[in-house]
Amino acid sequence: MNDVNGAEVLVERAGALGRLTLNRPKAINALNHAMVRSMASALLEWESDPEVRAVVVDGAGERGLCAGGDIVSIYHDARSGGTGSREFWRDEYVLNAAIGRYPKPYVAIMDGIVMGGGVGISAHGSVRVVTERSTIAMPEVGIGFVPDVGGTYLLSRAPGELGTHVALTTGRLGPGDAIALGFADHFVPSEAIEKFVTALESDSVADALDEHSRPAPESDLMAQRSWIDAAYSATTVPQIVARLRESEVPEARAAADQILAKSPVALAVTLRSLRHARELDTLEQVLDEEFRVSVAALGSHDLVEGIRAQVVDKDRNPSWSPASLADVTDADVDRYFQPLGELELGLAASDLEGI
Repeated sequence: MNDVNGAEVLVERAGALGRLTLNRPKAINALNHAMVRSMASALLEWESDPEVRAVVVDGAGERGLCAGGDIVSIYHDARSGGTGSREFWRDEYVLNAAIGRYPKPYVAIMDGIVMGGGVGISAHGSVRVVTERSTIAMPEVGIGFVPDVGGTYLLSRAPGELGTHVALTTGRLGPGDAIALGFADHFVPSEAIEKFVTALESDSVADALDEHSRPAPESDLMAQRSWIDAAYSATTVPQIVARLRESEVPEARAAADQILAKSPVALAVTLRSLRHARELDTLEQVLDEEFRVSVAALGSHDLVEGIRAQVVDKDRNPSWSPASLADVTDADVDRYFQPLGELELGLAASDLEGI
């Protein structure tokens, strides 16, 4: 294993297994640009190494795989008008796409907290493992941002309108929900994870799963799909909120309150992003559009204000602009989807060697 002193991604070869361990446990392994580059470099090397049969990604510490991107850095970058976040997202999204098409088994151990950018480096993999401790979420609208890292690709392909509900409420998925919504594939009890990973050093992925996986818990969200589909099939966020408030289901009315606490413009942009993502064929196409949206968000009021309220000052009292859903115009939303010219992500022509 590499020298662990200060290494934010531990890179190890164990038998036929390549191992990547995110190593910022005090920050729940939040991703930064250097970590993205380290992962990309290792994956590129192992892709052509015949002795590496599979790759495993996990997180150091007891709290989770990855809590997302380093949003405090994004906050300071956005306030100063910098370009660091844009370039971070560029390389991060290239990595997300490469994981989605990686030619060898890519085993993501989605134990504990997996949010935002953590979803991007796990849920596009070919073998996605959750445990009873897994909590998966795309909480972006709560900080004036929009689901990215291919999140709108995954959410838009969840059964019915479950993904829309999760995106607009920032709902959290347990292990059963994650599998039902297409964010994960297999359930392995946390106490068996170490043995499962060790087995991968010499056994096939299929054999290791046969030995250590167990039936997944039931999905609570799937049991609520009736009222969720009825409400979230509406065309606009205000219409969705109205349907939720009119429902006789307590969970629906609670969902309306959750939505109304989020950034109005981020909600509207997220809904459009999800609807667009349904119409696109590939993860790469979706990431290209998410990049446009993310770059636009970097220059927005609500991203700075949302991070300030939730993470920097922690007063939990953001002042959104526009202040309400009724104040959000089509032009406000259109701004997030404008072509970027020479700055376009262009994933069809991108690969790991460019990071």
